[in-house]
Amino acid sequence: AKKRGARIYAEIIGYGESGDANHITTPAPEGEGAYRAMRAALNMAGDVKIDYINAHGTSTKYNDLYETMAIKKLFGGKENTPPVSSTKGQIGHCLGAAGANEAVICLMAMRDGVIPPTINYETPDPECDLDYVPNEAREADLNVVMSNSFGFGGTNGCLIFKKI
Repeated sequence: AKKRGARIYAEIIGYGESGDANHITTPAPEGEGAYRAMRAALNMAGDVKIDYINAHGTSTKYNDLYETMAIKKLFGGKENTPPVSSTKGQIGHCLGAAGANEAVICLMAMRDGVIPPTINYETPDPECDLDYVPNEAREADLNVVMSNSFGFGGTNGCLIFKKI
């Protein structure tokens, strides 16, 4: 990219993966597989402050609850957790391409200094109580972001990007 003079938006400083094989569509209880993928990515990234999380966020009962639980466990509670949003409401769930789309969204969020909102967020679930950036984008200085992709059958992936 440097030789071509291409703009480099960020580098991948951490990644994690796990396979929980809990159920074809239901994540492992309490988001254990998601937690393991995020923990591995954070361990690889080292001592960094995550400024934003692009959630897998399918707006389904178990995915959202278990991803919330995993994020809280990872960051030591709600009060330590960065803003989280899901962009699937804007672009749809592209299945195998969802992770690639959401990685690009993370890079553009860092470039533009804007956290994309979770649109159509109208009825909060009391068990999903993080800052989900409801309905309106938010300006923010984003240097390090996390992108979660949790697929059918318990395949879980997490990337951490650092702005260059």
